[in-house]
Amino acid sequence: MLVDIQNLHTYFHTDEGVVKSIQGVTFSIPGHATTCLVGESGSGKSVTALSMMGLLPKNQGEVVEGHIYFQGQDLLELSPNQWREMRGKEMAMIFQEPMTSLNPALTIGYQIQEALRIGQKMGKQQAQERALDLVKMVDLPRPERMLKAYPHELSGGQRQRVMIAMGLANKPKLLIADEPTTALDVTIQAQVLGLLNQLKEKTGTAILLITHDLGVVAEMADYVVVMFHGRVVERGTVFEIFDHPAHPYTKALLAARPTIKIGQDSIESNVESVKVEVSQEEINQEEAFEEIVLSDTHRVSRFANHLEVNHD
Repeated sequence: MLVDIQNLHTYFHTDEGVVKSIQGVTFSIPGHATTCLVGESGSGKSVTALSMMGLLPKNQGEVVEGHIYFQGQDLLELSPNQWREMRGKEMAMIFQEPMTSLNPALTIGYQIQEALRIGQKMGKQQAQERALDLVKMVDLPRPERMLKAYPHELSGGQRQRVMIAMGLANKPKLLIADEPTTALDVTIQAQVLGLLNQLKEKTGTAILLITHDLGVVAEMADYVVVMFHGRVVERGTVFEIFDHPAHPYTKALLAARPTIKIGQDSIESNVESVKVEVSQEEINQEEAFEEIVLSDTHRVSRFANHLEVNHD
């Protein structure tokens, strides 16, 4: 297993007190596969990724308990210098809005080359050649001119392709993509997702894809991890989650997908509303909830789960 997260608790210290963002998060990420982390806004998906990358805001965010094993090594035991060595080389992250991640005062080529010079200690000429190869790999048009362009001269889809190129620059074993298609229109979304799939097959990089779009999950995922109120409530293969959902929240997510009925004279759309009941006592509980093992890969939590679960 490439990544194994065990009982992770991440808290934030605010003026109003401590915010327990994620509690008891446990899941694994296999190599050479796409794992999708899904859930509503505020469920803890991005905080989980930032905890993995060691990018929590200083003096505010803190991992108070748990382990994050990457190829057997607990990342939470690393020094700040070791974290910097790990980021980019072993794990890389693509953020939701590329315009806020790219420096508007520097060219695209300079920013890609900077990642190579720092991560792989490349010389100037070697970094230039590798940057050109990366721009070609993510199918950006006119690659030589693209390296001389500034971020504001690119479309949203092109900027996201640049972020993917930067993420893959140092050939990481894991690429974390935090809702990389949110700000893009539907056709560009499909292109970016297709590109990620192609690059996974070509480079062997594992992907952790954070999203709330179940259409994206169905298209991209090998494995799915469902989060609710800062906890993992269900995890399994994409087929297990879509065909045999066991947690009420997973069922509610799937039911929220609009269905369209096309009649002879009309088109009707319908969205089913399913209520998930969770008590304040459950939300405040710090201890991990029992997980029910449905198969070698399929597990469901007792958190906010008051239904009888079929073990067959």
